[in-house]
Amino acid sequence: MDLNCLVFDIQTVPDVGGARRLWPGLDGLSDEEVAKVMIAKRQQESDGQSESLRHHLQRVCAISAVYRHGDDLEVCSFGDEASNEAVLLQRFYARIESYSPTLVSWNSSGFALPVMHYRALINGLEAPGYWKTAQAVLASRDDSSLAHVQGRHIDLLAVLSAYQPEAVAKLDEVASLMGYPGELGMVGVAVWPTYLAGRLAEIRARCEIDVINTYLVYLRFERMRGHFDDARHCDELTRLRHYLGDRNTPHFKDFLDAWPARL
Repeated sequence: MDLNCLVFDIQTVPDVGGARRLWPGLDGLSDEEVAKVMIAKRQQESDGQSESLRHHLQRVCAISAVYRHGDDLEVCSFGDEASNEAVLLQRFYARIESYSPTLVSWNSSGFALPVMHYRALINGLEAPGYWKTAQAVLASRDDSSLAHVQGRHIDLLAVLSAYQPEAVAKLDEVASLMGYPGELGMVGVAVWPTYLAGRLAEIRARCEIDVINTYLVYLRFERMRGHFDDARHCDELTRLRHYLGDRNTPHFKDFLDAWPARL
């Protein structure tokens, strides 16, 4: 099996600028104060059941990916720390336009993709290659089957849980149970205060750790469904270890240090 996949994830922060446009009277408040208003409104809307902002009110601050094709392997975050949301999204979609990879994710159907769809629309972006793929996948979506895995997007959580809400699991827990490092360093709730503190590099590093874990789960999944034999699976793990070890990147080193040599 020849791999051509883009394993991706995003990190988001409250769209405080959008909130100021939607709700009069917030102009004099700081970004932190506006976010608190947004969360309070969400709690009120959900009768106290949720603080998670609606997808369209979350702004993308990082998009990370593992790209694997031919002899190429790359773990990266799109754009740089100075890139705005539109640039991050456009570079993500440009990679899809150039290589037409299979998209691989953990729960992107429920979170990352809807966020990115809304934010691309808000930013006035064009992504015809992506939407050709998305239309085919969405047209084949059948929650009573595993049809989604046959498309150009594999949401590992959706497939492994058989689309059953009561069967969903956290990436960190699944990766850890498989013997992989799982979540390292920053937890999800720390993203917004870390962003406010101007430490975007830490958020991008967290996102890269997430996609490495997702990629490892994906490799195991490919072996489980017969696309890889043991030798190929081991070769892919070795390739990833060498890639991470060859980079002088602290969070890659931390990941390798936490990854048992036998797995």
